[in-house]
Amino acid sequence: MNYDVADFETDVINLSYTTPVIVDFWAEWCGPCKEIAPVLSEINNEMDDKIKIVKINIDENPNIPNQYGVQSIPTLVILKKGEIVATKVGNCLKSELISWIKTVI
Repeated sequence: MNYDVADFETDVINLSYTTPVIVDFWAEWCGPCKEIAPVLSEINNEMDDKIKIVKINIDENPNIPNQYGVQSIPTLVILKKGEIVATKVGNCLKSELISWIKTVI
């Protein structure tokens, strides 16, 4: 799930035309980010054929979060066909995340 941002446009934006992509904006120092990480990993494994999840560390890659208007973390953005279709800020339960994802895919 960790992602090399060098090919963000090619891999994430273009991929979102065939498979919705969740971008998890996080940072190492963020407690809620660490709490949500294993939940996202489980969802990634369970919904592997329906959605792809990538993680962007905002400290290492500040340009991409700025592009998407990220002001606090964790922020999850679902991209579909290159466009943002949903945004969720903060930590939440796995069931809430799955419901949120299913409303979009």
